[in-house]
Amino acid sequence: MKKIYFALVLVLALSMVLAACAGGAQTPQTVSDTTGQETTGGGETVVEEKEPVTLSVLIHQHPPLVEYMEAFNAKFEEAYPYVTVDMSVVNANDLATVTQTRLTANDIDVIDMAGFANASQPYMVDVVPPNWQTLIEAGLLMDLTGQPFLDSYQQAAIDTGSFDGKVYQIPVGTTIYSGVFYNKALFAEYGVEVPTTWDELVTACDTFAAADIPCMTSGGADGWPIFVGAYGLIGSIFPDQYALVEGLWDGTIKWNDAKALEMWSKMQVYARDFLETGASGLSHDGAPGRFASGAVAMLPMGTWNAAMIQAVDPEMDWGYFPFPGSDNPEDNQYWFGKYDMGWAAAANSENSEEALAYLAMLSDPENYQEFIDTVEFIPTQVGVTLDSRIGEEIAKYADNFRIGYEQIWIAPTGTGQWANPWASYFQPFNEWDDPQALADQAQADLQAGLDAVGK
Repeated sequence: MKKIYFALVLVLALSMVLAACAGGAQTPQTVSDTTGQETTGGGETVVEEKEPVTLSVLIHQHPPLVEYMEAFNAKFEEAYPYVTVDMSVVNANDLATVTQTRLTANDIDVIDMAGFANASQPYMVDVVPPNWQTLIEAGLLMDLTGQPFLDSYQQAAIDTGSFDGKVYQIPVGTTIYSGVFYNKALFAEYGVEVPTTWDELVTACDTFAAADIPCMTSGGADGWPIFVGAYGLIGSIFPDQYALVEGLWDGTIKWNDAKALEMWSKMQVYARDFLETGASGLSHDGAPGRFASGAVAMLPMGTWNAAMIQAVDPEMDWGYFPFPGSDNPEDNQYWFGKYDMGWAAAANSENSEEALAYLAMLSDPENYQEFIDTVEFIPTQVGVTLDSRIGEEIAKYADNFRIGYEQIWIAPTGTGQWANPWASYFQPFNEWDDPQALADQAQADLQAGLDAVGK
């Protein structure tokens, strides 16, 4: 037997009488509400037979996000009792593949999508566009342009979720990965000020080394935390990351020119001298605990580590400052990062009305503030604040947020393996121990790709 959701029938006699007195036939304007009722323009509420809807939602595995979404889904089902939310949670590394598969099979309505910044640019030749761009060009993502809930978000976020003049994604949070956590108690004990230049950072590490305290730690066993930890160094030397990407493509910037060689040389100091012995055997998840133990002075890593540090030692007194890769303090006042996640909807969804209602309710400022409070992303809505410790630490340079290099870089087809600015290429994490030799190899690998596409 088909299950139907019925709404209470209300007949407002007075409205009918008034309508009759007005004379002439009237065409009622029908408006749907969240229960599935429809109300005529004459004030009459009529029953609409609303069949059950299962709204399929896909998100990535992140415990605070899952916690929030489970509570939100219950709230949404209460507001829309004819809707059941079927939420799937997948590993972050599998999200892109699962998204493409389920969109192609028309098996999903709402998707958590990240990374909408790296569209292929006109100066890029014969590149493979990012997955999200392919999905849009295949007609698989819904055009959200003009939806009222977009008005709640910062224009920069909306621009990032747009492609070819239309909005396809709502970036709902940013993360910063160019900063350094520091132990305030150790800094105070050894008279170290928060460094604002590269030279001051070197001096700070020398001070801690003299006291037999490792300067920095990182999750070297996972590889990527090493180059992410030095991201502020890249940003300090190349503050305009879009100009860096275009310059590498048109040849005005080379990985072995003088400015880039400065970057490689400092990366070697970071990998060889700043990071503690044994960091290559430490996992990313283990590094915050190592820092929170008080054994090392600093942890260069993304803002998402704040919750992990506090979980280990809620009483630890820590701070967070931009990695000072330049000797000019003004170059070290930026945060670099990415829009960490966003919402999109399937263009071919049979439940497009409910999908849009879901996005609208997620975007409600009160719900969005709860989302930020739970996941501790840096908010993208106007008037919403990150009321947490990491929020206080990043506030000073909050207006200096910039999208990071790897979010906008697309390599020419045929590029070799060393053509990225990663500190993890250096020993003890990889094979290189000569900055000039690595710089030359990086440029040669990049040039191989540029030559292959005729640039």
